Amino acid sequence: MAVNPVFNRIDREAAQRAYAGFGQQAGGHASAQGAPTIPAGYQPGPSETLTDRQLRDMYAQTPAGPAQTGRLTLDDVVVKSLMLFGVVLAVTAATWFYVGAQPGVAMPVWLLGMFGSLALSFAIGFSKQVNVPLIMVHAVLQGLFLGAVSVTFNAMYPGVVTTAVVATMATFAGMFIGWKAGFIKVTSKSRRIFGMMAMGYLVFLLVNIGASFLGFGDGWGIYGGPLGILVSLFGVGLASYSLAVDFDSIDRAVSGGAPEKYSWLLAHGLVATLVWLYIEFLRLFSILQRS
Repeated sequence: MAVNPVFNRIDREAAQRAYAGFGQQAGGHASAQGAPTIPAGYQPGPSETLTDRQLRDMYAQTPAGPAQTGRLTLDDVVVKSLMLFGVVLAVTAATWFYVGAQPGVAMPVWLLGMFGSLALSFAIGFSKQVNVPLIMVHAVLQGLFLGAVSVTFNAMYPGVVTTAVVATMATFAGMFIGWKAGFIKVTSKSRRIFGMMAMGYLVFLLVNIGASFLGFGDGWGIYGGPLGILVSLFGVGLASYSLAVDFDSIDRAVSGGAPEKYSWLLAHGLVATLVWLYIEFLRLFSILQRS
């Protein structure tokens, strides 16, 4: 959850001009490679063939938009994001009621959703093809994880889930406004720094899971120590900046004429970041209540 290979992949391909086939020539007219140029003021002569006339008519047409050329639009990303978010919410609600009635299955469902979604995140991000079924399975696994962890934490710390949800939505809106207004910058350097910090934080999370299973910090691992709140705040900060990176990556993909199929990857990455941010807030507010 701390690293999003999807956006790294898209940024890398954009930098390598992987979308060149979706670009346009100067003047806004898409042109096939090797197609002849129609001279200005050209008029058909008596010997004009059917092919000549079709070619002339093609050049006279209005330039094709993104929908006609198969390029990515912002609407594509929004629709796919809402679809995946809906799947996550539906599975989360079902898991909440199921685990709430049978607390004994909370940990198996929790671990299945957590490790399953983490493994699929890297599989999806590094795959050469856009695998929509795999992305949908990932959304289901995230729903299992969210449902199990949320109902468990809410039983121990009443009201913490509501607080975390509100904080997540507020942060999402704030980061978007800040990025759109230019207050929050995303540069090549900041991306590299963020990537290294996020990868280090992911390793820390995995180590902390092992420590928690060994009973360290009363089951909280490193978060149960005196630095727990500071580390949790650091996680919230990383997840929050990840949203700005996501917004910037989506904007770059749309502007660069990425294929429409990438809308699934972009939506998957954005929803994954939201889940990560929610978990960080859930942990933070639980620690604060526990203190």
